[in-house]
Amino acid sequence: TQQGESWWLCNCTKAICIEDNIVQVIPVICNPPPKPTCSNGLSPVPVIDEDGCCWHWECDCYCTGWGDPHYMTFDGLYYSYQGNCTYVLVEEINKKVDNFGVYIDNYHCDVRDVVSCPRTLIVRHETQEVRLRTAQPNTLQVEVTVNNQLVALPYKKFGVSIYESGINRVVEIPELKMNVTYNGLSFSIRMPYSLFGNNTQGQCGTCNNNTADDCMLPNGNIAENCQTMADNWQVVDPSKPQCSPGLVPTGAPSTTPTQPCKESSICELLLGSVFEPCHAFVRPDKYYAACVFDSCVLPNLDLECSSLQIYAATCADQGACIDWRKYTNGVCSHECPPGKEYRACGPIKEMTCKSRGQNDTSTKQVEGCFCPNGTMLYDTGVDVCVKTCGCVGVDMIPREFGEEFTVDCQDCICLEGEHGIVCKPHVCDQKKVTCDAEGFYEVIEVNPKDSCCPLFTCKCNTSLCTSKAPKCSLGFEVHSHIPSGMCCPVYQCVPKGVCVHQNAEFLPNSSVFVDKCQNCICTNDVNVSTQLNIISCEHIPCNTYCQPGYEIKPVKGECCGKCVQTKCIIHTADNSELILSPGDFKNDPHNNCTIYSCVDIHDQLIASTSEITCPAFNEDSCKPGTISLLPNGCCKTCAPVESSTPCSVRHRRDFIVHRGCRSVDRVDLTECEGTCGTFSLYSAEANSMDHSCSCCRETRTTEKQVVLKCPNGHSLSHKYIYVESCSCQDTQCSRPDERENNEENNEASTLNRIKRAISLASK
Repeated sequence: TQQGESWWLCNCTKAICIEDNIVQVIPVICNPPPKPTCSNGLSPVPVIDEDGCCWHWECDCYCTGWGDPHYMTFDGLYYSYQGNCTYVLVEEINKKVDNFGVYIDNYHCDVRDVVSCPRTLIVRHETQEVRLRTAQPNTLQVEVTVNNQLVALPYKKFGVSIYESGINRVVEIPELKMNVTYNGLSFSIRMPYSLFGNNTQGQCGTCNNNTADDCMLPNGNIAENCQTMADNWQVVDPSKPQCSPGLVPTGAPSTTPTQPCKESSICELLLGSVFEPCHAFVRPDKYYAACVFDSCVLPNLDLECSSLQIYAATCADQGACIDWRKYTNGVCSHECPPGKEYRACGPIKEMTCKSRGQNDTSTKQVEGCFCPNGTMLYDTGVDVCVKTCGCVGVDMIPREFGEEFTVDCQDCICLEGEHGIVCKPHVCDQKKVTCDAEGFYEVIEVNPKDSCCPLFTCKCNTSLCTSKAPKCSLGFEVHSHIPSGMCCPVYQCVPKGVCVHQNAEFLPNSSVFVDKCQNCICTNDVNVSTQLNIISCEHIPCNTYCQPGYEIKPVKGECCGKCVQTKCIIHTADNSELILSPGDFKNDPHNNCTIYSCVDIHDQLIASTSEITCPAFNEDSCKPGTISLLPNGCCKTCAPVESSTPCSVRHRRDFIVHRGCRSVDRVDLTECEGTCGTFSLYSAEANSMDHSCSCCRETRTTEKQVVLKCPNGHSLSHKYIYVESCSCQDTQCSRPDERENNEENNEASTLNRIKRAISLASK
């Protein structure tokens, strides 16, 4: 050893070579260093010097994020950012660790797409990529993958350890003395200043105990605000093609609601007595601002709980554990699975049967679901609470040492020792059965007393039987019975107690159709020879009486005839009935001016009642003793007295009937009448003018048109002659060639007059 050289001895003692083999032993004296103030407001942590004897204070790099989301950088700078892409939270400026970084994947957690929430936290270290992903939005359900493969916790491989701690999932890299926690609503990143001081960049800022440069951009420049900075730390994510570094920055939503907003009363807990024990360690103002923001912008998502949760977690990290959820009226309650109970202040690593002999020096606490008092977690990978530390197998049922049980058809015993559960195949004591009778076959059934040992029994399957059911004739059915102890049935045909006629069966007391002229019924009497029920029949009596106007007509295919109407039945004015054959007409017995008629149109009988309208008649204009009835027996006429009254047109309104069709409304009809003693009437039936033996005749006529309605529903356009003017003319009533048959003409004229009267007055 050369002069002046020094080296360490045990117990923090240093040896110095003075000269000539003279060694001076000097004990190292450590003076307590002054306690610094950390810009993030957290307590500094003591760190052992490199010599291993003395220590100094350091401000750990502690970054958190929560809600929609809000960030607290390593140095304690608070800001909110609503980007919905994937961003860098932490990377090294000068790369010392291979492939190291922490990243966050945000998504829009509001239908308005104005705010975002964390969905996945990504931790990369050398060859592994750990993803902590929220299984259900806004919940504490988190699933863990390593290199895109789901893993069970605890997980430990290649320098990365992942485990559950209360409500959190923790990724720990012991070599770097760092850990990342995530619970679906919030995250925290803790890194030692000694390894990462002045060498971090990203949305968590620079870890140098100075907030002035926390909004540093990737190029080293300082942005005006951290929202601008956060946009620039976007990374390429193939699952989000809409996101690309360098696009338009994400704008922050307005924190001023469209309507006055009263923050949730839950936020006031941060400033009140519930969290007062923590105020001396961590200031609540930034968490309160975040809570108010969440309750105003997203009032329906209960995101304000995340501000209280991350503040409580930060307080617990600083040694002040707060049981706060019970003061939120159930809004921020946390439900635990069966067999677990919630504790606000539980151990970071819960004691298990495997670790109870180990010393856990950590005094920090976390909230979560823990085993009830008097029980203990069996192991970190076996989430079962046990009263005594025996064994827990694949069925997750705790067993005591020495307990025997059967699982998966193995007879097992719980033994104290390294292997714990020792098993051997389950032995069955069974009796063999034989199934020789027809129709039987062997089956294996589950034994309700021992599910591992099946029961061998004989079952009956009738499809294996060779005998078939016979086909019985009508009126008979197959009956079968199975003899005791047998499988296959015995068949026979037995009467059904029915009647049979023309390949059909009839139940007793039901009608049987034999022919149209008989009423037949199935009786309960049985024919001894056929064993079928007897059919009894009676002839059908036919009706021989029909009402007046009806006649019995034969019906094809029927046994009896049917009353069919063959004449018109007319009710007269005095409520008596008048029966007319088709084509007949008859005057009312009490009123010759009323005429009843019957016509047959397309096999449909139509009865009509007509009123004869007489020409105007003035007895004063008649010569005495000349008044008489016209041939129609209704209208009066006479020999007129000489008068200077000119022949003129007379108007009347009446229906027009032609070929069985009638006008819908009454129409304006005209006729000539005057002192000439003559008149002329239009006949709709003949569609021409009929003349009486008078000389008052038409001098000018026009042709008019009217629509007639027919009984079959059709319409008919009909033309008729309309008299415009009349004058007295010296004309003859009959043609010269008709004088020889004057008597016949008079009869025809009378008939025409009656028909005209009927047609004009038809209703």
